[in-house]
Amino acid sequence: MRRFGLMTAVVALTVGVSACGSEAGTDGPPTFTVDPSWPHEMPNDWIMGAVTAVFVDAQDHVWVTHLPEVLTPEETSAVQDPPIGECCVPAPVVLEFDANGDLVQGWGDASTQDVSEFPRNPHGLFVDHNDFVWVGTYSHHRLMKFTRSGELVMQIGEYDVTEGSASETLLGGPAGIWVDSGTNEVFVADGYRNRRVVVFDGETGAYLRHWGAYGETPDDEARYDYANYDMGVPPTEFGTVHGLIGSNDGHIYVADRRGNRIQVFQQDGTFVTEKIIAPQTLASGSAFVISLSPDADQEWLYLADGTNHKIWVLERESLEVVGEFGRGGRQVGQFLRPHGMSVDSQGNIYVGEASTGRRVQKFSPGGG
Repeated sequence: MRRFGLMTAVVALTVGVSACGSEAGTDGPPTFTVDPSWPHEMPNDWIMGAVTAVFVDAQDHVWVTHLPEVLTPEETSAVQDPPIGECCVPAPVVLEFDANGDLVQGWGDASTQDVSEFPRNPHGLFVDHNDFVWVGTYSHHRLMKFTRSGELVMQIGEYDVTEGSASETLLGGPAGIWVDSGTNEVFVADGYRNRRVVVFDGETGAYLRHWGAYGETPDDEARYDYANYDMGVPPTEFGTVHGLIGSNDGHIYVADRRGNRIQVFQQDGTFVTEKIIAPQTLASGSAFVISLSPDADQEWLYLADGTNHKIWVLERESLEVVGEFGRGGRQVGQFLRPHGMSVDSQGNIYVGEASTGRRVQKFSPGGG
């Protein structure tokens, strides 16, 4: 693919990881170096809005969903009527970059497609073992399955229709997605409106099972005063089921965003354990999305914290916090609302920023 604009020289800036524990293994917690040249400039004067999800597929291609509707007229002056400037144009809502940072393709365009055809308000994102692209639409309660080129194959849920956490056919604000390559089961963090993890058959879309916090039946009417965290009393229900990922040893790690915690389950919904992260965090909470290191044992767990603008590093088996990196800001290596995150086969972490961050940054292991 042709590259547009000037190429930026690779500048290695080391991002320090503050050690918070001593049980991180013989080599200690990983450190990372930010690559400010990734990704390269997109064609067509395209610009990203708030990044909602990032996923690295089996080819180490980086997929991104974003919200073009949050871009201001000044940011998209070329498409105003009449145009008020030369640049820019909202990018399609689903973007695919190769490992070098060049754009491969983009699809999903609100200006040319009906809402039945593209993922309006995209959130969760996963490319499965059969090369299908799954996208959750949190504001409109759908899980959409596409071919790699953007052809809609299947939809679970109905546009703008929801009826609570007990439903077997409707969703309520789906966010994170993970597909088990062995069983082709699709696990969904159905948590902006509902309070559950729900599982579907990836081929037929049939409902299989669901569960709430601690593996119990979710109660949509329950309310919780998050100030009670100071008293050591965590909520009995999920706050915002925002992200999830499966591990090689058969566990499901769930990011309960407003609940400031990670909960761990067996794939049948049996509760295993939980880890509370920055319990003093109010507003949107601390636990946004989870990624795992690519080694066979998946030694490290990474948690994006969009309220405190950092990435937490945990030893996966113990859930001990062993480090963190990032701080709030707009400079290279800083974050404003880290909201999407994924890891490639080489251990590079890609972090997408929502709100006014509106970018994806690449962090490579080493350099510490």
